Formats: sequence, structure tokens, C-alpha cells
Amino acid sequence: MRIARIAVTRHRLPLDPPFRPSWDFRPRRHFDATIVRVATDEGLEGVGSGDDMLGFEAHAHLFLGEDPLRVERHARILANIQFHYGRCWPLDLALWDLAGKIAGQPVWKLLGGRADRLSLYASSATLRDSGAMAEAAERYLAAGFRALKLRFHRADWREDIGALEAVRARLGDRMTLMVDCNQGWRMAHDDARPWGFKDALAVARELERLGVYWMEEPLHRADRTGMRTLREATDVRIAGGEMNRELHEFRDLVEARALDVLQPDAALVGGITGLRRVAAMAEEAGLLFTPHTWTNGIGLAANLHLAAGIADPPFVEFPLDLPEWGPERRDFMLAEPIRADGAGTIVLSDAPGLGIRLDEERLAATRIG
Repeated sequence: MRIARIAVTRHRLPLDPPFRPSWDFRPRRHFDATIVRVATDEGLEGVGSGDDMLGFEAHAHLFLGEDPLRVERHARILANIQFHYGRCWPLDLALWDLAGKIAGQPVWKLLGGRADRLSLYASSATLRDSGAMAEAAERYLAAGFRALKLRFHRADWREDIGALEAVRARLGDRMTLMVDCNQGWRMAHDDARPWGFKDALAVARELERLGVYWMEEPLHRADRTGMRTLREATDVRIAGGEMNRELHEFRDLVEARALDVLQPDAALVGGITGLRRVAAMAEEAGLLFTPHTWTNGIGLAANLHLAAGIADPPFVEFPLDLPEWGPERRDFMLAEPIRADGAGTIVLSDAPGLGIRLDEERLAATRIG
């Protein structure tokens, strides 16, 4: 069996009303998705998505005619392309989807089958005032979630703490709370400086007081010394790594003891092929591995299979911030959006590959390239 064809298409979903995530001060009026399909000479097809795959078309020939199951070889080529051009890891997701279809097995079983059910944390995105945030937290709890991640990114971190206090006062100990400080990276148009260590330490002490489970991206992603020092200074777990580009960066983070929680995203760095090594590295070091997954339904599916197959973490990210952001927007390319059950969990099926089906009519209607 050989790779006979690779097709990349680009799609845009208009957003009305616009979406205002905490990490971007510009309202988002559309949501883009790049879809990659890998077809074999025997008619099977794998699907991936999650990043723009910039520059890939000029390198598709490096995979044509190759055995699709040589995922380590293909990952090496993708790493070379990333160094010179853009991140094309959705191809790796498509190859794993294809591998599952060839084997007649779900990807989570091919990876080791560690768990077939995952507990989810609802991952919110928008910045609401304290009262509205407390009311939203009640809705997450009523929907069955037992863990919730809040975003910080207000003008003053003391305002962020106020919103967190309101949520904790409303919920008590009924939900595990995480906080994403959004200091590890910036949008291209955002020139704001990240927190320095003193600010991060002051926030960490407040989060410790409020019983927060982890503190995500509290410093710039390159400040390994600062993160290690912060980790040593507080009982709050320090999480990060969602936008690191190279696998060796996670080796360095582990060796520096900079993080308690590693959060790479298979759609953005390393693919499933690379991150299964990072997951093993984290476990050997006694650290928690739970993927970041804020791309779209295909990227979410890939990270769920990765987490279930190898890591079985206590919680996995589930992007959800109703009414602004829900499965219908996030998974517009899928025939069936991915949903949590009423207990805040998700069961991985035995469907081959990633277990997803594309909505071809929606893709045709939203195609822009």
C-alpha cells in the first residue's frame, strides 16, 4: 500500500456574533480550518487538521509513493519542513487516522489502549465580569463538568483574581479550578510584555490561597529558570508548553524541572508520532502530560486519542464557552460534533482511526482555497 494522493483545502466559517477570546484583543469574525486528506492506492483515506500547513504543497511529493505506515520516517520529514517553512503536523494526524483504518482499529488502541474514557475540564475563553463568570461556572457544573479552566488577561491581574474569587465563592469545592494566565506567547499583532517573575509569584500565591489545581503559562515560554523557581516557590502546579515548536524544548523543560504539567498539542508540534515520546518522557519524570487542544474538532479528536492511548491524565482540555464557543463552531467540519456526556467525560469508540466523519456539504460551502 502506498500514498497516492495528498489534498489540502482551506475553509472559513463566518462568526456572527464575533468571538472574543482572552488571548486576542481583536474580535474574531471568522474561524479558519485547513483540512488535509491522505489517500492510498487502495482507496483508504486519512484526515487531519489543526494548523495552517503553510508551505506544505511544495513538499507533498516527499510523501507520495511511500508506505503510509512509516510514521517515524514521515515525522522526520515534517520536522525538516517545520524548520524551513511552517508547521505541517496535521499530516501526521491524517496518517494516524489512515493507519487506524488500515488496521481496523481506533488510534487510541494502536497507541497502547491505556484508557477508553477520559475526564474533561471545560476550557473557557472569554473574560466576563465576576458575577457573569460565577454564573457561567454554575452552568458548567450543571452540565456535568467537574473541572473548569478560567482565563486571565484583564488589564490588571487583580481584576482576574476578583473573577476567580467570585467563582470559588459560588462553587465552593464542587469543581476543580485551573487558571490560564496567557503569558507564554502573544498573537502576532500584540506587542504587550509578559509578566515578570515578581508578578507571576504574586499571582501564584493568590491561586494557592484559592485552591487552584494548576497555573498555566505564567511566564514567557522561554523562561525555564523562572518557571522552575516559581514551581519551587508555590504548591500550585505550573503548566505550559502549548505553543513550543520543537520536541527538544520539552526535553529541556523536563530536565530543568520547569513544569509540573506538560501541555503540547499534537496538531501544533510533533504530531501524535512525536508527542507519544514526550508523554513517555513526562511519565518517567513523574510529570503530568495532558494535551492542549484548542484548534478544531479534528485536532481535539487526535489529542483525545493520544491522551487515552498513552497518558490517561486526570483531566483533558475540552474547549467550551457557551454561547460564544461551542461544538457547532469548533467542529463545523465534522458531520457529528464532539460532545461531552452528562458526567463531564468522553468515551473513546472502537471506530477505526480517529473515529470522525467530515461534513462534505459544509466543507464545500466554506471552502476558500
